[in-house]
Amino acid sequence: MTRPAGGRQADERGSITIWMATASLAMTMLVGLAVDLGGQVHAQQRAHDLAAQAARAGGQSLAAAPAVEGDAVRLDAAAARNAATRYLAAANVDGTVTVTGGTTLTVTVTDAYRPKFLSIVGINDLTVTADASARLTRSLGGTER
Repeated sequence: MTRPAGGRQADERGSITIWMATASLAMTMLVGLAVDLGGQVHAQQRAHDLAAQAARAGGQSLAAAPAVEGDAVRLDAAAARNAATRYLAAANVDGTVTVTGGTTLTVTVTDAYRPKFLSIVGINDLTVTADASARLTRSLGGTER
């Protein structure tokens, strides 16, 4: 029996190429998945940050007359909604703003992450949603009143 040069059998020739091609494709998909899911987490954190900042911006809109008179501190609902909505528009994200009980402002932000690698397999946008609230309180000596 004769063997080809190098001592390999003829039927094993090229088998490493198929393995390397398969392994390379699998590794590329795993790296792409990690990149895109990490990007989605970053987009989720950004959405939460924007919701919190918009809630703070809106939460600064007090109904002035009752606050000056020393009565209950309340939000000027229309001004609070407008301030939070303007903040979201400046950040170029969609969101909703609600005022509850005159003292709580809740902002919900909806945004999307555009995948870099998952778009190859037809996943075009990953939607992220986050919400945050700001609540007005009145305190005296560190105690809520």
